[in-house]
Amino acid sequence: MEVRDFLIRIKIGTTFNIKKQHQIYKEVNNVTSFSASRWVTTTNLIENSQKDATIRMLHSEQLKRKVKENEQNGGIITILDAAYPAALKEIFCPPTVIFYRGNVTLLNQTRLVAIVGSRVMTDYGKQAVKCLIPGLVGNQLITVSGLAKGVDAMVHLLTLNSAGATIAVVGNGLDVTYPKQNRILQSQIEKRGILISEYPKGARPLRHHFVERNRIIAGLAKATCVVEAKKQSGSLITANLALNENRNVLAIPGSIFSENSNGTNALIAAGARPLVELADILEEV
Repeated sequence: MEVRDFLIRIKIGTTFNIKKQHQIYKEVNNVTSFSASRWVTTTNLIENSQKDATIRMLHSEQLKRKVKENEQNGGIITILDAAYPAALKEIFCPPTVIFYRGNVTLLNQTRLVAIVGSRVMTDYGKQAVKCLIPGLVGNQLITVSGLAKGVDAMVHLLTLNSAGATIAVVGNGLDVTYPKQNRILQSQIEKRGILISEYPKGARPLRHHFVERNRIIAGLAKATCVVEAKKQSGSLITANLALNENRNVLAIPGSIFSENSNGTNALIAAGARPLVELADILEEV
């Protein structure tokens, strides 16, 4: 079994968290003559009580079928592949395996900008997105977002409507649509952009998946823009992850009386660049 196949089987066949998966990659990537069974037997990353079951699982016909099902569900990239996004390799705990549908070459383009924000947009937020997207597309920037309702969905939709390319990072399997209202949009992104996930076929949209996928959104892009966000918002998590990875962060300022602008105003107060015109983004990417 090659290391690449091993990483895919670990991703699909185990319940190891993303940190453990990355630790496994770091360890096996340095093995000169790799044997999955021998590595499992000797590693300290897997409990002794789990070793025999893990070896059986890695070589099982059931897992082989699951891998084939995922291959038929879309493309698979591992961190060992040339097609793996170079920008993601730089982040803390990069995904070891990415499942995708669409144009994989978009992942290694250099002018990527992440745009995230509230699931419940105000008219102000909608106007801001409508104002920015055509200019970004006109300057050959590729948008990245999370295909959530609200800001994310609008970013993807307006990018496609402007004949641009967009990357959607989801917190579930590629065969799952969440939220359901984005079914048609998700299909359009697969055809005209790219849909990616680090979760295999059938994976449900669990709460912790969205926190984990935020690091991928922030990691792919040179800059992350927050349109609207409350003080306790997943968009702020994405922005902070971007800052931790030395990426540029911008935020659209808003009214001090608007709950949806409390988070963006706080980001600006903490040092994020105010996003008041298209040129602000262009200068950061």
